[in-house]
Amino acid sequence: MNTTNQTAVRRQRHDAGERPFIVIWESTRACPLACLHCRAEAVPDRDPRELDTEAGKELLRQVAEFGHPAPLFVITGGDPFQRPDLNELIAYGREIGVRVAVSPSGTPTLTPARLKAVHEAGAVGLSLSLDGSTADIHDTFRGVPGVFRWTLDAWDAARALGMKVQINTTVTRHNLHDLPDIVRLVAEHGAMLWSAFFLVPTGRGRALGALTAQEVEDLLNFVYDVGLTVPAKTTEAHHFRRVALQRQILAANGDDHTAVLGLGPLYRELSEAVAALGLDSGARRVRRPPLDVNAGRGFVFVSHTGSVHPSGFLPLGAGNVRDTPLTRIYRTSELFTGMRDADRLGGRCGACEFRRVCGGSRSRAYGVTGDPYAEEPWCSYVPGSFPHQRELAALLSGGAAARQQRGVA
Repeated sequence: MNTTNQTAVRRQRHDAGERPFIVIWESTRACPLACLHCRAEAVPDRDPRELDTEAGKELLRQVAEFGHPAPLFVITGGDPFQRPDLNELIAYGREIGVRVAVSPSGTPTLTPARLKAVHEAGAVGLSLSLDGSTADIHDTFRGVPGVFRWTLDAWDAARALGMKVQINTTVTRHNLHDLPDIVRLVAEHGAMLWSAFFLVPTGRGRALGALTAQEVEDLLNFVYDVGLTVPAKTTEAHHFRRVALQRQILAANGDDHTAVLGLGPLYRELSEAVAALGLDSGARRVRRPPLDVNAGRGFVFVSHTGSVHPSGFLPLGAGNVRDTPLTRIYRTSELFTGMRDADRLGGRCGACEFRRVCGGSRSRAYGVTGDPYAEEPWCSYVPGSFPHQRELAALLSGGAAARQQRGVA
């Protein structure tokens, strides 16, 4: 069957070597929570080395210099609501043509009044973390009682204001079996997007147990399935793009994906739970194709002190925005250009036919092996084993042709 006219993976509109799709700024490490997975190992007080208001505005100007439309600029932390200049920075971004979103922590600062002020300053979206469907599961993970209720209240308040809300869920062993109920909450409260974040062993997250590659494969296919119920994506699970391509081709050929992909008991359990909750019935939405973005390839992270990284979970620095413009670091630094070179990948990733559209988590590869170009530790795929290589080649070559037409390597 011809599948080349269908979109399984969305490509970036601009050359990923020239401009990122998204810039994340860790505006502070101050946060009143004590989350078990925290990359930043957040602390109660602000660091005096943080970029101040003027440095934050200079960073926004550097983001605008990537060209129009400027990359999406996300102010995160720690908890960005700990910065008294947050609204001023958002308003300045709007003034110079940079779309700004915020990613606060679920704390008592998330009042309707604060959310309204952020919205009126010009924030285009809000992302919140939900790591359990109950207060017991979520608050245990976040380390502070009451976070679950504060998060739900802020979610509803933001939606009432007309804000676009993204819900992020850190997937670890503590909530594997709770994921269908989290999806139920996303469906009930409404969200622009649900993002399943696959843990990277950095910061406090080193102490949490790793998933197996088989469990990850089951989870990726679960996220793909629930994409018909809620708009869904993954973070630090770039092989989700491989799964999207495989599932599209298998569906077009009438194949049983469970058997062909060797899915295991976790996938069956989660699928049965989704059915029991009624999430697989009723009106179905158009599945959201994953976007082809990876560390250093459409994505850049700026720390609270101004150091620049391909990802917040990849602690290798390429420079500092206090000394070198972000545009130059992103476009020319050896680390960033290396992240965009699929031929530098090692192990199974280097031999994989999906490497240019997937590439694996460079953050997890580094966190596990110390080598940012090593193979993805949480991927079970054996290169060349997918049975429909001809259809796959057609889809992949179609994407390459589209990139060539846009001048994207």
